Amino acid sequence: MEREFMEFDVVIVGAGPSGLSAACRLKQKATDAGQEISVCVVEKGSEVGAHILSGAVFETRALDELFPNWKELGAPLNTSVKRDDIYLLKNANKGQKIPNFFVPKTMHNEGNYIISLGNLCRWLAQQAENLGVEVYPGFAAQEALINEDGAVYGILTGDMGVDREGNPKDGMYTPGMELRAKYTLFAEGCRGHIGKQLNKRYNLDSEADVQHYGIGIKEIWDIDPAKHEEGLVVHTAGWPLDDDNPGGSFLYHTENNQVAVGLIVDLSYSNPHLSPFDEFQRYKHHPLVSQYLEGGTRVAYGARALTKGGFNSLPKMVFPGGALVGCDLGTLNFAKIKGNHTAMKSGMLAAEAAADAIIAGREGGDELTAYVEAFKSSWLYDDLFTSRNFGAAIHKYGALLGGAFNYIDQNIFGGRIPITLRDTTPDHTKLKLASESKKINYPKPDGKLSFDKLSSVFLSNTNHEEIQPCHLVLTDASIPLGKNLSMYDEPAQRYCPAGVYEIVTQANGEQTFQINAQNCVHCKTCDIKDPAQNITWIAPEGTGGPNYPNM
Repeated sequence: MEREFMEFDVVIVGAGPSGLSAACRLKQKATDAGQEISVCVVEKGSEVGAHILSGAVFETRALDELFPNWKELGAPLNTSVKRDDIYLLKNANKGQKIPNFFVPKTMHNEGNYIISLGNLCRWLAQQAENLGVEVYPGFAAQEALINEDGAVYGILTGDMGVDREGNPKDGMYTPGMELRAKYTLFAEGCRGHIGKQLNKRYNLDSEADVQHYGIGIKEIWDIDPAKHEEGLVVHTAGWPLDDDNPGGSFLYHTENNQVAVGLIVDLSYSNPHLSPFDEFQRYKHHPLVSQYLEGGTRVAYGARALTKGGFNSLPKMVFPGGALVGCDLGTLNFAKIKGNHTAMKSGMLAAEAAADAIIAGREGGDELTAYVEAFKSSWLYDDLFTSRNFGAAIHKYGALLGGAFNYIDQNIFGGRIPITLRDTTPDHTKLKLASESKKINYPKPDGKLSFDKLSSVFLSNTNHEEIQPCHLVLTDASIPLGKNLSMYDEPAQRYCPAGVYEIVTQANGEQTFQINAQNCVHCKTCDIKDPAQNITWIAPEGTGGPNYPNM
């Protein structure tokens, strides 16, 4: 099929913090050089910020470099961190506050801000457009364009208006376009589906440790003003999780009498009966959490996987014609529980390399080696290197001993202890057999602090054009019932935070594996955690998915 095409100097896939920072930096470099560089950002969400979900406590280091006058420009950083409280939850009723002295210094947040990352991205998009960037929300990048020399030269956007079988719908079909570029930056976020393909094609992770992931589930609540303490940051470890099924929580007091509350479950968990969603629901009943939420109103819900392997798991950053940035690369600093400043910096470094190449007259298709070199000499490298052991220590030694190791590493050695811990077991292989695992009886939601999946998905404002090809693709349709059900009680029923996957028993007793793709909040957990690696998440039609406010 002959498709329409548009040509740019740089195409960026994804309007998150890394993609938008890259776009802004490209235009700044072009202005400094007195040269025009055309930049296009495509975003699959209905608007910039629609698919953005993050804690988020924000470190301003990258933003200070990108827009030193961000305060004057009205960046939505309104709530400075007032205090850090960290607890070890021993059970459903008790928790022990950890004295500041024993907390790894990376978890102190003086000078940081509690923000909505979605709103920061909306602001960054406005700055990008003011600089001349073309931002196209509602367009999903479907695949990378690769020439006969094996170089990326842009992306193809997905067709719109096709039915479940992929046939054009009458009067609704719009074919995807080719967006061609000298250089293409992939900023899709965690487990980006094109980034995953590029990783495989170019063998980018051949010299890296395996990547690791978590799933973050988050809600925003309006709470009683008398219970609100603007700027308070609370983190917990321990209950309802444990060393075999690790994770931690956050509760951030934002502006306007709101709190952001969430649970991050490490996707290395071993019990196939575990449901991250239900763990989060019961977590909210702990007295240390419920004291803030009781009498309040839940106003938003969402979930997102996060890439947390860190320094040791970084793949090769570049390939002919393009580069990975942000969580597509895996730049989150797990020791700080922050990935936004690092994502922004990676985008800026890639942008500077691409801009220099274009200004020098290069026509693209080559590797942006200057990006790699700049990374190695930047504070981003140091930020990630000094946190390289943090996650592996928790995995190897558990919360208490791993926490002690991290305290020594961070507070005494500054992250430069002469030991590098390796964690080379993929998350999806860590599940034990259902028969060898303890079943978990989750309490029914009370409708006040805890809720069911469907009412939660409703608050995510998720919407997909129902009659379209399923974007959750099974390599082998027989595996869910033929293998995963008997071995692991089909964990997709539980690890999905949106009720996408169900085992349905028909009237005749026959079981079917049902995929409710219209519920999908694009968290990517299924792509990561399926023990058979049988599920591939691909982008649905543009505008599909959640529409998050203030997340």
